[in-house]
Amino acid sequence: MNGRMNGKQFLEMLARLPARVWLQAIIGLIGFIVLAVLGFAVIAGVAAVVLIAILAFKAKAWFAGLFGRRPPAEPPVREIRQVTDVQYEIVEKKDDRP
Repeated sequence: MNGRMNGKQFLEMLARLPARVWLQAIIGLIGFIVLAVLGFAVIAGVAAVVLIAILAFKAKAWFAGLFGRRPPAEPPVREIRQVTDVQYEIVEKKDDRP
């Protein structure tokens, strides 16, 4: 025997495992699946709550605009256009070598 196991030998080895090991493996697999599903459900639930909150704020602003009441607007941004007159002088670099 060369120490390697083919597929048939592997299945025979699995068939020899006691029922307790099989039950533990099945329960572990079911537990893993349940945790995975609950994890995705929690992520989807948080996303749904955030989406509903955003839509509620948008609906509130829409209803306020619909009935003539505007939410307080931000003060307008002032555009300050200031021109400064500048004088500049071009200085040429000279080589001071003797």
